[in-house]
Parts: sequence; C-alpha cells; structure tokens
Amino acid sequence: MAEDSLTFGIDPGSHTMGYGVITKKGSKLIHIDNGLICAPKKAPLHERLAFIQSQLRTLLDKFCPKVVSIEDVFVGKNARAALNLGHARGVALATSAQAGADVFAYAPKLVKKTVAGTGRADKYQVQMMVKTLLGLPEVPAEDAADALALAICHCHHSRGAQHLDRLVTRRRR
Repeated sequence: MAEDSLTFGIDPGSHTMGYGVITKKGSKLIHIDNGLICAPKKAPLHERLAFIQSQLRTLLDKFCPKVVSIEDVFVGKNARAALNLGHARGVALATSAQAGADVFAYAPKLVKKTVAGTGRADKYQVQMMVKTLLGLPEVPAEDAADALALAICHCHHSRGAQHLDRLVTRRRR
C-alpha cells in the first residue's frame, strides 16, 4: 500500500451504510472521516439503493480513494435480509468501480481478529478498538466503526490482500 493513500471502508446495508476513511503514514493509522449513509426508512428498496448510490458516489468523489475495502459476502439466517444486503453490496461495488477505486474484500472474522484480536468480537468490542486504534474522541456508530475496521484491516493485510477480481476468479475454478 502506498504511503499517504486513502483507504475507504464500506459496511454495506440497505437501510444504513457505514463508511470510514483512513490513511497510513509509516506505521501510524490516521482517521480522516467516518459516518453513515441513512436511506429513507419507509422508501421501497430500489429508492433506498438509489439514495445510497448517490450519497456514496458523492463521498467517493470527495475523498478520491485508490482503495475501497468492503466486507466479503456471508450467509445470514434470514434469506430476505441477506438478499437485500447483497443488493446494497452490489451498489457499493459498482459505485466504487465507477469511481476508479480498487476493491478488496475481507471476511468478517478476519476484520474482527485484526482490530479486536478475536474473530468472535462483538460490535461493542470492535467499536472500542477502532476508537483506540485511531485515537478517536468518541466511539463511532456501529456501522461506521465496522467500515473503519474494514479500512484498518486492509492497511494491515494489504500486502497479502486478494483483489476482488482475483477472489472471484479463484472461486470459479
């Protein structure tokens, strides 16, 4: 990973999408920004996705990251929720590609292990460790903390990271 380059983390969601922006200078991680993209709660899925896409594109245009780190796909217990999450993740992937960023995917357990020391860390542990690692004055919102954790994970594993295209190609074999 090039020094002083921004890493933009995305925690996908069809109602709320977290984002986090950090940079790495030497061995130090520096917080740039984080927050939530909150789609209108009662809007139909296609309108929420359009809203998320528009807001995410604005953020990507503002920060111009070379790298986007996103959570890898996982299977949930609720099929409908998993499908909606997949739609939101697709929006994030397409928007990141349109913005010219390289996209890297990380498994949730690796992200948790990287920031909290265990792949079974709960949301609060991740929030507290992100706050500590980045020296934040307050605990970030859950989805924003997850996005920052994804960016941190990429900074720690970028040398051995699998570009999303290589992951997809390898899984097809």
